[in-house]
Amino acid sequence: MKRLLSGDLPRSRVLAALLLLILFALAGAPFLFSGARSLNVAATICVFVLLAGAYDLLLGYTGIVSFAHTMFYGIGAYGVGLALNGMGPSWWSVLAGLLAALLLSSLLALLIGLFSLRVKAIFFAMITLAVASAFGVLASQLSDLTGGEDGRAFKVPPLLQPEFRLTDGEFLGRAIDGRIVTYYLVFFVALALFLLLLRLVNSPFGRVLQAIRENEFRAEALGYRTVVYRTLANCLAALLATLAGALMALWLRYVGPKTVLSFELMTDILLIVVIGGMGTLYGAVVGATLFILAQNYLQALLGSTAALFSEVPLLGRLLHPDRWLLWLGLLFVLSVYFLPTGIVGKLRGKSP
Repeated sequence: MKRLLSGDLPRSRVLAALLLLILFALAGAPFLFSGARSLNVAATICVFVLLAGAYDLLLGYTGIVSFAHTMFYGIGAYGVGLALNGMGPSWWSVLAGLLAALLLSSLLALLIGLFSLRVKAIFFAMITLAVASAFGVLASQLSDLTGGEDGRAFKVPPLLQPEFRLTDGEFLGRAIDGRIVTYYLVFFVALALFLLLLRLVNSPFGRVLQAIRENEFRAEALGYRTVVYRTLANCLAALLATLAGALMALWLRYVGPKTVLSFELMTDILLIVVIGGMGTLYGAVVGATLFILAQNYLQALLGSTAALFSEVPLLGRLLHPDRWLLWLGLLFVLSVYFLPTGIVGKLRGKSP
């Protein structure tokens, strides 16, 4: 287990139990929870763990604030989606779209890194925001290619289609169809890439990134070319975000600007990393799980609670399901205020 986690153990019994609970729940989601919604929530958590973990490599380990993370996520989704739409539902289409997306993401990340990482942090953040905004506008206006605001729906390879049956019988009371095959593809790829990312941040390369985060001038004085390391971190995070986008496209069988390129998605990723705990990677697991669960079930929970307090006018209105975003925002403000090092930092006993 220590080797599998690259020597970076949870260092907290509560955190270890929480991570194991999340792992087993995601691993058995198709058989533990009923309904299409629960499976969609589990798949989204898997993708966002990878997406937030890649962003934590930038923000938590290197100290880079970038608003272009969703652009690379969108490139991965559009690459696979447009290839499947134009070339047909085959694995060759998936491979061609993925390779094209990874190449484009690498070039853009390299250009952004080389031309922007020499400037101060706030200017770099603004440059990435401008590039991401321009890409989002481009995706919306190239309607002949991308479908514009409506996006593109497409078919996936036969193995991943809902009507596919792996076996004639059932396993644990459920037929093994294409949706379950797709889910486990998303789950195992996300898990493997997360473990690879965990190995990366605990390598000598990851320690240099942390040194740059703590004191860039001292790292430079020790002989490390900080611009090179920061550019590499930017490229690696971009590639992982691209892979996360490709997984989401295969799961949704649809790609559109509001789904993979919106600024709201960028703020969601930032919240996940901050609330889970920056510079831990495990924070991406805990943060993504709590955030996606809150997004999907907080409204229903408020509806049940409001019914109990229906006779109390003010409280009943405050607990109305339509105000779930208010409560979600309040919960996050309180968590950031009382847990400045994030949930994982608190469980590990880190002080701010």
